[in-house]
Amino acid sequence: MPPTVRILTHQQAKALYDWMGAKQDLQAFYEARATCDLIAHAAFETAQAVFEFGCGTGAFAEHLLTSHLDPSARYVAVDSSTTMIRLAQARLAPFGGRVLVQQTDGSLQFELPSGSCDRFVSTYVADLLSESDIATLFAEAHRLLTREGRLCLVSLTHGTTRVSRLVTGVWTQVHARWPTLVGGCRPLHLRDLLPSSHFQLIYDNIIIAFGIPSEVVIAKRRTITG
Repeated sequence: MPPTVRILTHQQAKALYDWMGAKQDLQAFYEARATCDLIAHAAFETAQAVFEFGCGTGAFAEHLLTSHLDPSARYVAVDSSTTMIRLAQARLAPFGGRVLVQQTDGSLQFELPSGSCDRFVSTYVADLLSESDIATLFAEAHRLLTREGRLCLVSLTHGTTRVSRLVTGVWTQVHARWPTLVGGCRPLHLRDLLPSSHFQLIYDNIIIAFGIPSEVVIAKRRTITG
């Protein structure tokens, strides 16, 4: 029998990441290769408006704004953690009015106009959510994206090699009993959760770093007809 999936409540996740704070950046030892792969394939150089769900300390946003986005591009970054918002605001302050950092109340719907961004980004956040919440998030991403917009995701995933299968097997067992020990995150198959009615998958890759596998997904927004 597979382990029970235990999803942290919004308040539990907020409390965990309020406590974690800047320590979240230590996860870069396995996250960086996957986020670099995302950047290499998402054409951020042509983006004019980026929305990031779950911005954490603002490290990913800072990297994009410094090295990959056009100087005229705008960036909206949201997170539910008070600590993360404080850290992200301080980190992104040098970019001035180009960046808006906002705290959410845990809702997966945002007070932004439809079609207001051409990249919807979320790295290592979907793996915190239930499948129903992921579906809600993807629906909101579809609403926010422009006609040619891109959904850009990175998540923990299941192993594809002997070592990575062992790592994710242990990770899944720990998550089932003590989810906070692994940040509330568990391995997912993102591409299987992507609604084909809303998005066309254009890039899917698995990156393994230190035995930990991450899935990189980029999908083009579809126009819903009928």
